[in-house]
Amino acid sequence: MTKKKIIPFLALTVVLFFFFLYSSQTARDTWQRIPQHIGLGDHVGDSEPPGGDLSNGPPKDPDFANWNPKPNFKPGSPMPSGHNYTSVLVIAKTKEEDTSWMDTELPDQVKAVYVADDPTAPLHPPKNKGHEVMIYLSWIIDNYDNLPDVAIFMHAHQRTWHNDDILDHDAANLVKRLSRQRVWREGFVNMRCSWYPGCPDWMHPGETEENVYKQEEVLLAKSWSELFPLDEVPAILAQPCCAQFALSRERIQAKPHTQYVWYREWLFSTKLPDFLSGRIWEYVWQFVFTGNNVYCPKEHICFCDQFGSCFGGEQEFDDFIKVKNELGDRERDLREWEDKGKAIQEAKDEGRFEEAEQMEKPEPGKDKEFRKEIDRLRPIVDGLKRDAVERGKDPKNRAKEAGREWHEGDDF
Repeated sequence: MTKKKIIPFLALTVVLFFFFLYSSQTARDTWQRIPQHIGLGDHVGDSEPPGGDLSNGPPKDPDFANWNPKPNFKPGSPMPSGHNYTSVLVIAKTKEEDTSWMDTELPDQVKAVYVADDPTAPLHPPKNKGHEVMIYLSWIIDNYDNLPDVAIFMHAHQRTWHNDDILDHDAANLVKRLSRQRVWREGFVNMRCSWYPGCPDWMHPGETEENVYKQEEVLLAKSWSELFPLDEVPAILAQPCCAQFALSRERIQAKPHTQYVWYREWLFSTKLPDFLSGRIWEYVWQFVFTGNNVYCPKEHICFCDQFGSCFGGEQEFDDFIKVKNELGDRERDLREWEDKGKAIQEAKDEGRFEEAEQMEKPEPGKDKEFRKEIDRLRPIVDGLKRDAVERGKDPKNRAKEAGREWHEGDDF
């Protein structure tokens, strides 16, 4: 090869060599540079990014163990009796959802209401993706250095099936009766006590056959490996549904600010549909904030220690549930009886007489039997609920039912 040919060849080689080094550096810096636009800010500090300092030699494998340390989840540090716990209610809503009930029912509760689909709202997420997850993480990221004692994360609707019926399905009751002391002690609590749906054995990340009722299940293993690369994919993920919970300041700050940015960056980056990326997190929150893949506290303890409905013990609670379920069965029987009659009448009103004749007819007199049983059971259920609330007003009763040590003068 002549000198004239060698010189361009050597020049090209040098250019390619430096391009390779630049590309390697750029790829390893990506984790640090991308989150800057979404609030990472000064929390990165002077820490060395994964990959190490390239000036001291060739790139090293990322030091994930130090970048993502295992949090030390401890019981809440003691607070003096009578401490006035500060709290913020973080709400995820859409423009169409009405939250005026909060001003009426919770006038003194500090609120942070995020509007997912309105970028002009005073509080809104950086992107309308991932349902409530984007909003919850954004609030934590933005308020990490100025947190209240307790943060309560909830949806916008006041009455819904997944708010426990013992609390009248009423979100206002959940917030008003929530024991901030228990949140502080536990660090993380689910705002739903009833196990179904969600406990004790709900999601199976290793499942490969899609379940129409749990569409996110077959996606969990891959998502888990992306979110928690150092943690083995669990066989089971379980906690009571449905993405409403409360956290103490200590528990939030048990993880570094950068970790929440990492979680939110996953939401930005994932190609999963919006509703599925949100549902993935419904059975991940308990791992993030407790380190446990299964979080299913006993229902009677949750109702008593968390909301002040103390039935006297596990057996007494089970007895109450049996009566309550019996009442629910009779109310359902009555609705079904009435629906049969309505369907027949509607068919006749529309001139579908032949079809009306073929429809199943409600058994004569059964409605009276159902109403009689409802009238007998309703006062029993209501009385047991009232007694439970009265029992729960005594902090000693709450401690006893929860199995906590209690001393004279202690509060809830």
